[in-house]
Amino acid sequence: MPAEMMNTKEVAKYLNVNDKQVYALIREGGIPATRATGKWIFPKKLIDEWIETTARDGLSQARQKSAAVSGALLAAGSNDPILDIVQTTLRRMHPDLYIFSANTGSTEGLAALNMGYTDIAWSHLWDPESGQYNTPFLSSHLPRIDAVVVNLFHRDIGLIFAADNHLNIRNIEDLRQPGIRFVNRQEGSGTRLLIDYHLKKSGISTDGIIGYENEVFTHLEVGLAILSGQADVGMATGSVSRMLGLSFLPVTKEQFDMILDKKIYFEKGVQGFIDTIRSDAFRKGVEKLGHYDFRESGKILYSKN
Repeated sequence: MPAEMMNTKEVAKYLNVNDKQVYALIREGGIPATRATGKWIFPKKLIDEWIETTARDGLSQARQKSAAVSGALLAAGSNDPILDIVQTTLRRMHPDLYIFSANTGSTEGLAALNMGYTDIAWSHLWDPESGQYNTPFLSSHLPRIDAVVVNLFHRDIGLIFAADNHLNIRNIEDLRQPGIRFVNRQEGSGTRLLIDYHLKKSGISTDGIIGYENEVFTHLEVGLAILSGQADVGMATGSVSRMLGLSFLPVTKEQFDMILDKKIYFEKGVQGFIDTIRSDAFRKGVEKLGHYDFRESGKILYSKN
């Protein structure tokens, strides 16, 4: 079957669902499919468009719901384990404030912000040419937004693997060792772009990596895939390795930012979130995880005027 077309099993794997769920989507008319020689086939291009449309519709519905909650903001973009802790601390410090967040990856988070689907984008997109995070992407990804970039934290990110390192993983180049199973992040995420950069820099073809196509949406899922034996290695934050008792090989320290339209920067929800991430209550809650640097937390890194 051509690469542009998928059968039922292939589309189920592509969507990370089981075959029965695919047939249910067909019955509901919720997925692009056609029947040929008695079998269902799925054009990959249309499936990709359907995934994007579904994700954006979901964000749009979430935005409508959040608008009905006083003091609520909607965020989308990158993922970090301590964002949940920030949310919990925010609710304790400011019971009237809410931030609803979706894990879409940095690139899609910026796209959602630009289209007006969200108030905030979480992002850690790195530009190898300038060596800067996020700001080089503002003109291309946020042409409709008068963007403000606020730092949340810097974090260690690298390869995580079994605590005993029985596969003797020492660097990125070891990913091409025969038999090593990789767990990847979704396309468009900042972590995926970082992985691909280092693979290219090391001259490693993605075709030779077992599990490169095995995608998950969060750092915790990467760690759990390794902990459960479904994979041997992946790229995630150092905090995930600490939480799950896995080994960690640092690759870089990233800048993780909050990006928003200038017109909502002074809104109560945004300022409450910044106050929360600067608070002692939050810092004490994450200090044992390590691998975070809050020296610029809450600092405006970019504003046009």
